[in-house]
Amino acid sequence: MRYFLLLISIATFTLTGCAGKADNTESNQAVLDKYFKGNINLTSLDNYTSQTKPNYITKDNAPGALSNEIATLGRVLFYDKALSKDNSISCASCHKQSFAFGDTATPSRGVNGLTGRQSMRLVNARFSQEVKFFWDERATSLENQTTQPIKDHAEMGFSGSNGDPNFADLLIKLNATEYYPILANRAFGTNTLDETKIQNALSQFIRSIQSFDSKYDIGRAQVNNDNQNFPNFTAQENLGKNLFLDRPVLDANSVRTSGGLGCQGCHRAPEFDIDPATRSNGIGGSIAGGPDFTNTRAPSLRNIALPNGNIATPLMHTGVIKSLQAAIGHYGNLTAAAQNNTNLDPRLKPNNIGQQLNLNATEVQAVEAFLKTLTGQAVYTDKRWSNPF
Repeated sequence: MRYFLLLISIATFTLTGCAGKADNTESNQAVLDKYFKGNINLTSLDNYTSQTKPNYITKDNAPGALSNEIATLGRVLFYDKALSKDNSISCASCHKQSFAFGDTATPSRGVNGLTGRQSMRLVNARFSQEVKFFWDERATSLENQTTQPIKDHAEMGFSGSNGDPNFADLLIKLNATEYYPILANRAFGTNTLDETKIQNALSQFIRSIQSFDSKYDIGRAQVNNDNQNFPNFTAQENLGKNLFLDRPVLDANSVRTSGGLGCQGCHRAPEFDIDPATRSNGIGGSIAGGPDFTNTRAPSLRNIALPNGNIATPLMHTGVIKSLQAAIGHYGNLTAAAQNNTNLDPRLKPNNIGQQLNLNATEVQAVEAFLKTLTGQAVYTDKRWSNPF
């Protein structure tokens, strides 16, 4: 009889004890509600896996399908200030949803000072042929990129140098919380976070941030290709689109005599991602002073402006460009850049002479109007990408 009762006890523990600890949804939800105030519901996670995208969007650098559980963990990590050594900075501190996941500060401030370059916007990071990240492409993948700011002394301070704790100390800190073991178990089937899991979760959340509800997308869905006039565009916006797409006709001195501006050569529609072969765009300085010709990466041009028409964030790796007109004007005359910038993109210096586009006010205003059509709406307010805390 005692043996029989022991078997019953073991079976009961197996069914309710271990399983309950791994997937006790009701008690786990109560823990999460303490921190997330109902923003994370274990029985009804936000949808990251089946977001729709237009059929003309073909570039995708995700290594596999997204997971609601993993992206949810990534959302929490993205907004959690515990990822900085003094609990003051999160990923979202420099990548704000209200600014297309960029930053208006130039440069951004970390726990031990200022960042070296302007924080890059993250919208549609997934929809690009380029898989390298940071302005100088030093990260070989988005996964590799996600933990580098955490390990940076100036940014989040788990560098293991200059008196900083190291990344192992961060793992101890996160695994000691009430909520990460629950979220990690749902995402990976284990209660413990490590660097690979953090990289996977953060990159999945970032890749989930997409924007395809712009005026451009409404028009593109009505035509066969980008070269056709969009029926929902104004004449000015269609002119700007054509100038953006068409190559310039240049004389032997690289002076434009007709044609467009050639923006499409590096910022390729319909994703408006950066061509992986692109080199420096002619902004050759650095925030700290002195030359910096190593910057060849750029975010998608989508959501470069806010819904109100204002620029989302300062542009370029130095944040030196403060308006769309200034950005367009920068490419108007690159004679000096061709002489001083050893890494200038060849497309900007045909005949080995910096291009001179001879832009007039009508053309600048038209391209500006077109760039504003690339701005979606939902990305700025969608709960899936908002602060869960």
